[in-house]
Formats: sequence, C-alpha cells, structure tokens
Amino acid sequence: MSQHSQLTLLKQRRFLPYFITQFLGAFNDNVYKNALVILIAFQATQQSLNSNTLINLSAGLFILPFFLFSATAGQLADKYEKSHLMQWIKIFEISIMMFAAIGFYYHDLTILFVALFLMGFHSTLFGPAKYGILPQHLRQEELMGGNGLVEMGTFLAILLGTILGGVLIGLTNGGLWVSLVTITIAISGYFSARAIPISPSADPHLKINWNIFSETWHILKFTRENYTVFQSILAISWFWFFGALFLAQFPNYSKVYLYGDEHVVTFLLALFSFGVGIGSLLCERLSGHRVDIGLVPFGAMGLTMFSFDLSFAHIAQTNSILNVAQFWETQGSFRIILDIVFIGIFGGIFIVPLYTLVQQRSEQSHLSRIIAGNNIINAVFMVASAIMAIILLNAGLTIPQLFLVCALMNAAVAIYIFTLVPEFLMRFLVWIVIHLIYRIEKEGLDNVPENGAAILTCNHVSYFDPLLIAGCAFRPVRFVAYYKLFEVPILRFVLKTAGAIPIAGIKENPHILDQAWKSMDAALKNGELICIFPEGGITRNGEMQPFRKGIEQMLKDNPVPVVPMALCGLWGTFFSRFGGKAMSHFPRHLWAKIGLKISNPIPPDQVKATLLFDKTLELRGNWK
Repeated sequence: MSQHSQLTLLKQRRFLPYFITQFLGAFNDNVYKNALVILIAFQATQQSLNSNTLINLSAGLFILPFFLFSATAGQLADKYEKSHLMQWIKIFEISIMMFAAIGFYYHDLTILFVALFLMGFHSTLFGPAKYGILPQHLRQEELMGGNGLVEMGTFLAILLGTILGGVLIGLTNGGLWVSLVTITIAISGYFSARAIPISPSADPHLKINWNIFSETWHILKFTRENYTVFQSILAISWFWFFGALFLAQFPNYSKVYLYGDEHVVTFLLALFSFGVGIGSLLCERLSGHRVDIGLVPFGAMGLTMFSFDLSFAHIAQTNSILNVAQFWETQGSFRIILDIVFIGIFGGIFIVPLYTLVQQRSEQSHLSRIIAGNNIINAVFMVASAIMAIILLNAGLTIPQLFLVCALMNAAVAIYIFTLVPEFLMRFLVWIVIHLIYRIEKEGLDNVPENGAAILTCNHVSYFDPLLIAGCAFRPVRFVAYYKLFEVPILRFVLKTAGAIPIAGIKENPHILDQAWKSMDAALKNGELICIFPEGGITRNGEMQPFRKGIEQMLKDNPVPVVPMALCGLWGTFFSRFGGKAMSHFPRHLWAKIGLKISNPIPPDQVKATLLFDKTLELRGNWK
C-alpha cells in the first residue's frame, strides 16, 4: 500500500469541504473570543471586576456548554447524517454572530458574554460530528495524517483568528468590523458544509435522551468501559487544562511582564498556535503514517521542559509599552519566543496520537458519543483550569509562578497516566532505544493487519529482537518468549508491559507451557497480535534453525492469518551470540544498519512450518 503525504487529502472532496468547515468554525470562534479578550484587557479597566477575573471568566463561559450539552450533541451526531447536521449548526452560528453584533453596537458586555456562551454551545454541537465523521471518510492509514491536518487547521485558525480579532477590535469602530467579519465567516462556513459528502448515520435507531444530566452520566459511564480509550481521554483533557490555562494568561502576561501592547498578545498566541500546527503535521512523519502512542510521552516531556523554562524567562525591564518589533529586539525575548513555540510543537505531538487512538479503538456506532464524553471531561478540566487560575492569582501568585505550577503538574500527571497506561511509556522508550542504537530499515509494515487477530513469525537473532519488533509495529504485539528472558532487566519491562507470554519446553516446565497455550488461545480469540519465534531459541551461529510445528497446532483452534517477518543485520551485534555469550563483550556495531522485512499474510489453511521457514529465509537473504 502506498503512503502519500497527508497534504494530498486537501485535494479530495471527501476531506477538503469538511476541513474548510471546521477551519472556519474555529477561525470564527477565535476572531470573536480574542476581540472580546482584548476589549476586556485593554479597554474595560473601568469594570468593577479586575481584568484577570474577567478574562478567566470568559474562558470558563466558553467552555461551560461543553459540560452541559455534550451528551445531547453526541447523540445527535450518532443518530443523524452528519453533513446535514453540520449545515444546521452553521445556521445557528450565523444567528449567534448577529446577536453578538447587537452587543458590539451597544457596547454591552453582558450581551457579548452571552454570545460567547452561545458560541461555546455551537462548538459543543459541532465537536462530536467533527471527529466522528473522519473514520467514515478516511482509511485507517490516513487517520493520523487527517487528525494532524485537523489539529493544524484548528490552531492555524486560532493563529489567524487571534491576529484578526486583535487587529479588528483595535480599529476605529472595531466592534462593527468584528461583527461584519464574524457574520461573513459564519455564512462561508454554511456554504462549505453543504459540500461535505453524505456521512451515513452511525446509529439511526438511537432514541435521544433529552435529559442532559442523566445522559451525561450515561455517556461518562460508557466512555469508561474501554480502559485505554478512557485513559487517552484523560490525557487529552489534561492537555486542554494545560493549554487553556496558558492561553488565558497571555493577555496579562504580555501586558504586565513583557511590557507589550495588545499586538504582543496576538503575537504570543500566534506563536503557540503556529507551534501546535507544526507539531500536528510532524506526527504523521514521526509515526510512519500509523498511530504511534510512543509520541505521547515525548510530547509530555517537551511540554514540561519548555513550560518550566518559560516560568523563569524574562525580558529587560522598560518603562515604555513595546510593540511586536520592539519586543522582538528586547533582550530575553528570543528565549520566551522559543519556549512558546516549542510548547505548541510538543502539544501537537502529544494530542494528535491520542485523538487518533480514541477514533480507532472506540466502537464506531458510539464514536460520536465517546467524543462527546471526551468533550465533557475536557470541559470539566478547562473550567477547573479557569477556576484554579483565578484562585491562585488572587492568592498572590504571579503569572510566571502559575506557569511553573502548571509545568510541575504536567510532570506529575504525565507520570500518573503513564503508570496507568504503561503502553504509552513503553512505546516511547523502545522507540528511543532502537533508534539510538541502530539505523533501521523497515519494509512491508503495511502487511501487518490493521485489525483482528494474526500471528507474526520471525527468525530469532538476538535478545534485541522483541524490542525491535515492538518499536516498529504500529499495533501492540504480544510476544511468546522464553520464560528466562523475563530475567533480563530491559526485556522484562518491555515484555511484561506488552503482555508477553512466557513459554518453556515440555520437559523444562510443563506448567508454564500449558499456561502459554491457554494465554495464546485467549489472545487470538480477543483479536490480538501474537509474535512467535518458531526456531525456539536465539541462533548460535547466525544461521536459521528449522521452524518448529507448534504454530500448526495453534492454527487448528484459531485459524488466523500468519505474517512472516525477517530480522536482518543483527548477527554480530552486542545482543547476539556472535563470538559466544550475548552481551558479554564490548558493544559493537552500534549505529549499524539493520532491517525488519515483512511479507504478505498467509491464509491459515496454507501455513506449514517449512513454508514459513522458506518465506523467512527468502526475506532475510544473505543479510544476517
């Protein structure tokens, strides 16, 4: 299967109108939100509440509808055809922008806040359809790239909307300009939604429960049923807690600590958005077009490191108000700029694999409701971030100190999540280890089935083999491994985290062997991937040993496809038995070029141990 750049999706009708529609929705949100925030921060000082409270209140008001109405939105997106649903949501957006125009005309902050709440309601309705529609129009191998484009588009919309909202509100009659532009964008979004291809209902017989409280509780219970999906949602929600807290502080951070005008606020928000867009696009390349959850801890580490550094960064003090050019030239500004950009980049790397994982591992008939559950939990976290910011700032913390608290919390939450779902951390550590030690050539990864049970078979060259396969495979793999390998420290972590199955010879330990057969049977019936080394042990001379017939016995009870693989270039490395006992000599062949070659799946009724041996030998060739 060929792998095209994710950007080719932008040329296709199954994706482009949808992309434009979601882009314009996010764009409009941010033109309006940033215009309102700038209005509060720089022109509403006469209000009885201080600007810190008003800004964080506005953030909470926009998010509150996600908590209140996501359950209903999820049901609507699962029950009805999504392209027509999006059209009606866009009509609602047009009416909201007309209402907001009244607030700008009368300079009525109450009306503007109500309109902000309604825009949050509009986004609440749109969210489940936005993410639920992607698996209906994209192939599995396109989902990571498609989600990357969506996140890039969302944050590009934030960038452009932030800039435009700040510019428009600063003009003479700024409220009028904001009104005209937001109404025009909403109308454009309606017409782009009309071009989205039909997306069949996921559950047309669903009976809508209009009780938002009971349905919210029901959806949250349902969301928790899939452990990995739920933990992924918690990680997504934490990102939005983190991001909402940072973005909400930028206006006053710019004004008080960077001595900047309103355009510096726009510049900082644009930097963050630019970073997230870059990180989102990088995900497809870093993951090889697959869902690679090893990117999640990588993103979390970057978020912690650069937000920690930002809390200690400062610029030279000045008595004048700086524009963007003056801020850029001020001593210390470059460090702040880099920190904000890299917080965005690592945020994109963190969030895209999580959204894709939720889409892939959720039951498709309930996907929009699971997305709704995600939005509810996101909303709780984001409202909590606004409340926490208000409390801590009013208690005397500075904004840089708030950034430091957030960085430390991110480190703690990351450790907690990766302890609960060690698969995330294992994937990351394995990826780092194999790419630090070797240069890997991968061939035929597309031959591993996207879904369902299958058995992977491979020659066994070194103790490094399970690490290499685990780091290259895009799905979790359960290895059938000699039980004494669990005594090797690094392998023990990888094998246990991956749910490896220990096995022994019948004379050596019949109990372990019996348990291994039962575990393999259960794993295949559960639709999992199993990897076995049919030679029964690591080669002592670099040559392949005859494959044992145990796999033929496995297939009698579980007729699943078998995928032959070959490891190449590992003979003679530190982890092989070249020259005697493995790992007993000085490391050699570091950064050597090695390979993993994968053949087409073989139907179970054609599998013989001798055939698998021949296929593996053909794949390996003379490259030991």
